[in-house]
Amino acid sequence: MNLSKFFIDRPIFAGVLSLLILVAGLLSLRVLPVSEYPEVVPPQVVVHAAYPGASPAVIAETVAAPIEEAVNGVENMLYMSSQATADGQMTLTVTFKLGTNADLAQQMVQNRVSQAEARLPADVRALGITTQKSQSSLPLVVHITSPNGRYDVTYLRNYALLHIKDRLQAIKGVGPIQMFGGGDYAMRVWLDPQKVAERGMSPSDVADAIRSENVQAAAGTIGGSPGLPGVALTLSVNAQGRLSSEEDFRNIIVKTGADGAVTRLGDIARVEMGASDYALRSLLDNQNAVGIPIFETAGANSLQLSKEVHETMETLKKAMPEGVSYTIAYDTSEYVHELIELGHPYPAGSHHPRRDRGHFVPPDLARLDHSAARRARLGHRYLRGDAPFRLHHQRPHPVRSRSGHRDRGR
Repeated sequence: MNLSKFFIDRPIFAGVLSLLILVAGLLSLRVLPVSEYPEVVPPQVVVHAAYPGASPAVIAETVAAPIEEAVNGVENMLYMSSQATADGQMTLTVTFKLGTNADLAQQMVQNRVSQAEARLPADVRALGITTQKSQSSLPLVVHITSPNGRYDVTYLRNYALLHIKDRLQAIKGVGPIQMFGGGDYAMRVWLDPQKVAERGMSPSDVADAIRSENVQAAAGTIGGSPGLPGVALTLSVNAQGRLSSEEDFRNIIVKTGADGAVTRLGDIARVEMGASDYALRSLLDNQNAVGIPIFETAGANSLQLSKEVHETMETLKKAMPEGVSYTIAYDTSEYVHELIELGHPYPAGSHHPRRDRGHFVPPDLARLDHSAARRARLGHRYLRGDAPFRLHHQRPHPVRSRSGHRDRGR
C-alpha cells in the first residue's frame, strides 16, 4: 500500500492527523523532563596554565604556542582559541563537534598537552597545567565582599581560596573555577637596582639565592638502623624548612665576598608580605570584591547547579568571620525559572516575562488593541491551567509555581 497516495487521497484525514500530532507535541512539551532535551551546545575542554610575571606576548610565544601546536588536530575538534592576560594566566579553549563524549575529549587533550610540557618554561611546569571539560556558558557569579571594609581584597581572595573554592569545585556539574580581584598571599621582594649593581649581582642571582634557601629538606635521623653498637635511641632531626616571615627572608645570604663580607637580601631589597598580583581589580557596588565565576560542565543541569551553589554558600556563610559576606549578583537560573513557571513554549527571546504582575504578552500581541491582547492573555491562562477561566477577570493574578518535573533530570 502506498502511504503517500493514501494521505493524498484523504486530505481531511491527513490534516486532522497532523493537528493531533501537533497537539500531542504541545502537551508533551510541558511534561518533558530536561534530561530528554537534545544537546545543542558543543562540548569544550579548557586548558589553563600560569606564568607569573610574564607579559601576554611572552605567554603567547612560550606557553600558548607550544600547547596549541600539540593540541591542534585532535580528533573531532572544531576550533580552538587562546587568551593570555596581564596577570600571567593562559587559557586555551578547545571546542569539539556536537555529540563528542566530553570525558573522552578531555583525555585526548590531556594527552596532547603532556607532549608539549617539555617545551614549556620551568616555572609553568612547576605550577602545573590543568585540563578540564567546561562550557562557555556562565550560570552564576559569586562575589566575596567585606561590607564594612574591615578586610582588604587580598584577605578576601585568600579566604575564598582556602575555604570556598574547593567546596564549590566539589559540586556536581561545576567546571573550572577562577577568581578575579586581588592576588594570593606572597612574599614581595622589591630590588634596589643601584644596590644590586654595586655588588655585581643580577636579579637572576638574587632569585637563585632565594630559591636555594627557601626549600623543604628532609634532615634525616640520628641512630637509625643499621647503627653503631651501643646506640639505644633513634632521633628524628627537624630542620627549618620553608621560610615564613619577612625577617626570615631579609636574612637570606645572597652573596659572600672574597673577604668574607656577607650580603643579605635585606641589604639590597625591600621585603614585605603582599599579594602575588596587582594587575586585576574586581568591584561590586563600588566596593572591593573577589569575583568567583562558576562555569558548568557539559551536560550539567543549570537549575540543580545553581540550587546547590546557593545551598553551599549559605552553609559556608555560617562560618565566615565577622565583616565577610557573599553576594550572588548574577544568576541565570532566575530567568530559567521564569520560563518554567510561565510554561511558555516559544523560544527564548520571543517573550517578555513580567515578574511583578505575573503574566506576559508576546511581542506580536503588542500591536493589537488592549481588548484583543486581554482576551489572548485570558485564553492562555485557561490553557495553562493557572486559574479557572472567568470572563470577569480584569486583573491578572500572580503566577503560581507549576514547574512540575521539568527541572528534573540532567
